[in-house]
Amino acid sequence: MKSSRRAGRIRRHYGRMHRAGGLNLVSLMDIFTILVFFLMVNSSDVTVMKNTADVALPKSTAEQEAADSLVVQVASGVILVQGREVARLDGIEVSDVHIAGLADELAFRRQRQSAVPEAGFQVTIMAGRDTNYRLLRKIMQTCVDQQFRQVRLAVEAEVHNG
Repeated sequence: MKSSRRAGRIRRHYGRMHRAGGLNLVSLMDIFTILVFFLMVNSSDVTVMKNTADVALPKSTAEQEAADSLVVQVASGVILVQGREVARLDGIEVSDVHIAGLADELAFRRQRQSAVPEAGFQVTIMAGRDTNYRLLRKIMQTCVDQQFRQVRLAVEAEVHNG
């Protein structure tokens, strides 16, 4: 039995539109490749310092980006260098000019370098806003004595809405 033209056209259209669809992986891989390159390029725009302990940093309006350097952190009764405990705050005497455990660690890290830069090594101190100034001064003095003369204090950037 011969079918009409219209019936044939409907049958062809139905056959085209109700086939099992395929997944074009080439386009998907292209998109992911572009996404990977985009993320790699833009990942260096923001510097995030690891804050392993909950240290409430002071607020600042400074717009200068943080430099990647050695991090000395004062948190929970201890002093940490790159996350490693080097001294306890209860072991520091009032008469001490510098902190022995911190000095030893900084001396070790300085000796691993080939030469001391003219301006000294960089160090960033992360201390909470409630940290005693005398303790902060001892930490800074210890850093300077061990050739870490470019001392920076970590702060939390204040967000401006406007």
